[in-house]
Amino acid sequence: MAEFPDYAIRLREPDGLCDPSVKQYSGYLDISESKHLFFWFFESRNSPDSDPLVLWLNGGPGCSSSTGMLFELGPCNVVDGGKRTEPNQHGWNNNANIIFLDQPVKVGYSYTDNDSDGVNNSPDAAKDVYAFLQLFYNQFPQYAALEFSVAAESYGGTYAPNIASRIHKENSELGLQSLAGSTTQRFHIPLATVLIGNGLTDPLVQFASVPDYACAPSKYTVFDEQTCDSIRSKVSTCQTLQTFCYNNPSRFTCVPATLYCWSSIYGPLQSTGLNPYDLRLKCDQSTNPLCYEEMGWIEIYMNQPEVREQLGVPSSLKFEGCNFDVNRAFQMSGDNMHNSAKLIPDLVHDGIRLLIYAGEDDFMCNYLGNERWMLALNTTFSEEFGAPHQKYLSKAALPESESEPAHVGMIRSAGPGAGNFTYISLFEAGHMVPHDQPAIANEMFDKWLRNEPLV
Repeated sequence: MAEFPDYAIRLREPDGLCDPSVKQYSGYLDISESKHLFFWFFESRNSPDSDPLVLWLNGGPGCSSSTGMLFELGPCNVVDGGKRTEPNQHGWNNNANIIFLDQPVKVGYSYTDNDSDGVNNSPDAAKDVYAFLQLFYNQFPQYAALEFSVAAESYGGTYAPNIASRIHKENSELGLQSLAGSTTQRFHIPLATVLIGNGLTDPLVQFASVPDYACAPSKYTVFDEQTCDSIRSKVSTCQTLQTFCYNNPSRFTCVPATLYCWSSIYGPLQSTGLNPYDLRLKCDQSTNPLCYEEMGWIEIYMNQPEVREQLGVPSSLKFEGCNFDVNRAFQMSGDNMHNSAKLIPDLVHDGIRLLIYAGEDDFMCNYLGNERWMLALNTTFSEEFGAPHQKYLSKAALPESESEPAHVGMIRSAGPGAGNFTYISLFEAGHMVPHDQPAIANEMFDKWLRNEPLV
């Protein structure tokens, strides 16, 4: 492609891995001479020629999307200590074609030949993802007309708005070029929806929600009154620093907010022995920072020589589920204090639908904070979305028994069908909803993509 003169493609069609029932591709789309982005793509189990195309991203920042693929919503789950996988009947590729992408470079099996090409902020990461998508469509034009969605989790709440905004801006430029009679090899990306699960999107609102979530009398009460008073007393300073970052975004204004707010608001949980991603569980983060033994299993599986060979990964690379150097680079750029919610009004006003969903047992990106930033955002849907009533999310088509509750969450929405601007809180689920409630998450995902009413 003329727009990406240094690109190259190295593809494999894995045989017998994860979900042998569908067509799959893996390998590298080299967006420049030195940046090599790894992906693993699975066609839909249903109607790949017409089902939507979805890009899935995990967060971190610095964590591989293999977490989502092998532990949450992919066609298979890692089992047996990482020796093998087994089919996931609730995989989101039941009715969608899905790309699992390791980004930015240096995450998972993505790599760079030049350390100076590393990425430390979400806008730059979005540029690379856009370049990747252009190369993907160029290689696989059969998917170019399918509705496209960006789906992400955790720090994906920052990634996804930036990526969607980049796509939207580039699409607008392509439209203007077309009106002017210019020609281009770039593809218009048919962006239809954005989905974010337990994301970090508006830190100013979300950090302030922590004492309300963890200290109010409820089943989520975590701290004693003394600790709660200490956290509450630090919210004002945190918000002052965050506001300065919002108004004057730079490393010099945002890093102080990063360091102060994370340590003062989130730090106290480390002494409780609880899993910050699911308060129903225990976790010793000093020995297991990510709290789930399956995270280690994923690394074992992805590093198997036969798996690496089938995926087209250079033998010199070692897979790590999360790259903490990338994580630190994003922190020290101040990226995790930026307000990504400000990018959303332009998207939803142009017809791109937004779904925010959150497991209620997650401490890290709690459901209250996610609902509050949506309520605070000024859009054409604000009045309808802010109405005082919420609806129960029911199991609907899922099999029920007398022992299973009829209601599995709460929903707030504006717009027809599944909504243009929709929020769902899910019961008995933590940070990784598709892992904790696989059947419910799969039904939610399918209905959202079809724009069918969720209640």
